[in-house]
Amino acid sequence: MSGRRPAPEPLLWLLFSSGGMVAALMIPILLFLFGIAFPLDLLSPPDHSHVFAILRNPITRLVLFGLCTLALFHWAHRFRFTLYDGLQLKRYAVPIVALCYGGAVVGTVIAAVLLLRV
Repeated sequence: MSGRRPAPEPLLWLLFSSGGMVAALMIPILLFLFGIAFPLDLLSPPDHSHVFAILRNPITRLVLFGLCTLALFHWAHRFRFTLYDGLQLKRYAVPIVALCYGGAVVGTVIAAVLLLRV
């Protein structure tokens, strides 16, 4: 063995691809329900106590946490390469990586705190 540390790139690509898939499947449904169908009375909205009971379920919290985490890391990876390739800022790789993935980590911690408070 060469003693080199493995690069984190495969893990970041895994988070990017899984985040894109989860976000593409779940976010449009949630946006339609809570952004269009319930406010416009296309569907009868659930009452507050029912939504609160659903959010108190640990499985629901876990799914929402996974959705938030994967969507944030998908954003971070996409935004990183947009800055690298689109804006030609690859010379600032270290601060870009720190800000993008650091933002995803901070967002994940905020999501965890909010979901634990419910």
